[in-house]
Amino acid sequence: MSAADVRGAGAAALATLLGACALTPVFSSADWLVPVVAVVLVVLAGGLLLRVGGPAVWARMAHGRPAPARVAAVGVALVPLGQLFLVLALLTARYAPAHALFGVVPTRASLRALSVVMANGGAELREQATPALTLPGLLALTTVFVGLIAVLVDLVAVAGRQAALAGLGLLVLYCIPVVTITGGIGLIALVAPAVGLVLLLWTDQRRRLGAASRPPGPGLVGRLGTGTIAALRIGGAALLVGLVVGAVVPRFTEGSVATGLGGGTGGSTGTALDPVAEMAGQLTLPEPIDLLQMATSVDDPGYLRSVTLDRYDATSGWTLSNLAGEESIVGNDRLAPLPPREQSRTVTARIRVLQHDDRFLPVPTSPLSVRMLVDQADSSRYVPATGTVSCRYVTTSGRSYSVTAAEPRPPAPLLAAATDLPADNRVQEQYTALPELDPRILSTVTDVVGGATTPYQKVRNIHAFLTDRANGFRYSLSTAPGTSGDDLVDFLTLRRGYCEQYAGTMAVMVRAAGVPARVALGYTPGEERRNGTRVVTSDDAHAWVEVYFQSLGWVPFDPTPIAADRAVKLPWAPRADARTSADSGAVLPVPTAAAPAAPTTQRDRGGAGAPVIAQQQSTAGTPWPVLAGAGLGLVLAVVGGTPASVRVLQRRRRLAAGTAGALWDELGATAFDLGIRLEPAWTPRRAARELAEIAGRDGDPGSGAADAITRLARAEEAACYGPAGRDVVGPELSAALRTARSGLLRSASRDARLRARLWPASLVTGAGSRSAEQARRRLRSLPRPRRPRTV
Repeated sequence: MSAADVRGAGAAALATLLGACALTPVFSSADWLVPVVAVVLVVLAGGLLLRVGGPAVWARMAHGRPAPARVAAVGVALVPLGQLFLVLALLTARYAPAHALFGVVPTRASLRALSVVMANGGAELREQATPALTLPGLLALTTVFVGLIAVLVDLVAVAGRQAALAGLGLLVLYCIPVVTITGGIGLIALVAPAVGLVLLLWTDQRRRLGAASRPPGPGLVGRLGTGTIAALRIGGAALLVGLVVGAVVPRFTEGSVATGLGGGTGGSTGTALDPVAEMAGQLTLPEPIDLLQMATSVDDPGYLRSVTLDRYDATSGWTLSNLAGEESIVGNDRLAPLPPREQSRTVTARIRVLQHDDRFLPVPTSPLSVRMLVDQADSSRYVPATGTVSCRYVTTSGRSYSVTAAEPRPPAPLLAAATDLPADNRVQEQYTALPELDPRILSTVTDVVGGATTPYQKVRNIHAFLTDRANGFRYSLSTAPGTSGDDLVDFLTLRRGYCEQYAGTMAVMVRAAGVPARVALGYTPGEERRNGTRVVTSDDAHAWVEVYFQSLGWVPFDPTPIAADRAVKLPWAPRADARTSADSGAVLPVPTAAAPAAPTTQRDRGGAGAPVIAQQQSTAGTPWPVLAGAGLGLVLAVVGGTPASVRVLQRRRRLAAGTAGALWDELGATAFDLGIRLEPAWTPRRAARELAEIAGRDGDPGSGAADAITRLARAEEAACYGPAGRDVVGPELSAALRTARSGLLRSASRDARLRARLWPASLVTGAGSRSAEQARRRLRSLPRPRRPRTV
């Protein structure tokens, strides 16, 4: 193994680590860094050991005879296989040592244990939001991913001796934050991969030039080498491309590490609720789809909650944050107990899945226990912070389960007595967090809340404002497009929408009033059938608001005007249309806020149906996978085409200059791009003889390529030997360059021409300009004759 191969392997490993820094904004902590560094070092050490030890073993076995070409080819293929085995051994030692031989060597039992960790990682990948928690399964997947990239970069850079081409692996790493994060990804995630690319380019030019062709010179360029400066320039260009292209590449909604948080066959069929997607599509299906069959212990069951959305952004709307603090549902009968002061009723429900297909189980509010009726060893998890029950490896399709819940039934006086939470309370901080809101929204909240001082008064005023038809709010699945650029402002102005807008708007207003709130996503209890069971359909998809009260917990409020036979009875939050308070019989004052009249040109198509979540206009028809693929293709095209574009501009600049020196430099650069090596010590005449001989191999003596090369060499010598001003020549010399280049291109193989076009080596090494300048300096150091020399 040569010193160049050792340098290449080290550069590949370091470049991979720098490229992996693109993952910095994807995770919530730096715990991912240790396994990533470990796997890159394992790949590096394995590659060096196998490349050194393999030939040594062969030499010992073959008594010093060189390895045949076929054996050498097999050895090249065995290196990445050995590296992959070492990656597997590292994962075994980290995640399944108890089942492995000596804690490291994989066995059948350790592979089974490792497969469970990977399956958990797949579930965590779908569950986690960015920045994601560094959970074991997700770290295992990340280790595997970076390990594969490290093996690929090492293979291309060392075995393939194309370190520059290995930079595409860094592009793959860079694309992860680009497609999963909305907004800035930080300086480290941008600069580190660019530095890694510079390192690979520098390694590539060192290998191509060799030590003998790099004589030291004066100044920074002489000490570093022209190729190093060129590598730095291209690295800087790559960073600039990342900044520009990264700003326009389509991104998935922030909060999704994978492609969304829904599951199964999802949104288009109405058989699942995807909290990242619009839900209006479920409410406009030609025929409703039967999703669940439910038998309950009460005649008037409450909502079936799938998820709660706790993060609001003016652009992305309401989204689900990390599913942190998961608990197994097996044997747990206290999943979500209510606070002691909260009044509740016990509800049991037996639910059979019909056509529902999602990762989230719809369950009554505040479930105490969830039991799968078929698979008692089910691996479903419950997240107390969000009230979410999710299936880790499967979906809800074909399942049956029973739930015991404690539905909150707070009397209004108890809610009215609740006081504000302390400012440093975790719930207060997390569930009142808002981005900077439009002043019109804050003004509306101020007007609506008025003189209310307690949390319940504030919430009731906001709820009354949204539920009073006198304020102009109308339920509609079709709305006029807004013009403000803020969907919440548009809803408060146009006052038309479905539960997605109603619930999202109320939750924002409640938070702006200083009271913790979140949006719940799920279903109303459905229609009761003759046999006493209820059937929940896609028309029952719904969104409502949950507000947190001190010592009472989360309490549901529903501002959406839906049909009375489908609405859940909430005595503590009657609609303002009723005009009387359920608990006291007093007239409820209805807050108002001025707004333009709602447009009347749109027709309500939703009737009294129920709908769902996120403060943005529908994008159900937007082909995000197609756009993301197109964006990734754009990145590859721009990055891959940048060297060729720069080379074309360089050629045009030299042709525009028209001087003998510029044209000779271009001829030398063309030769270098095609793999033709010209010694820097050669004079133009000697170099011309070599190039003319190569150009004559195209079999077309009438092409004139050899004569054109000789003419360019003479012009270069005349510029060096002749009197001042001889360096400026006419257009006939530019025509000679075109003829000479055509001859060299015809003589080269198709692969060489393609490589010269896509990855011009002269651009990295500075060949052409440097060799011409060195030859010029040597010629000028010679005694100048009185007249030009002739050939």
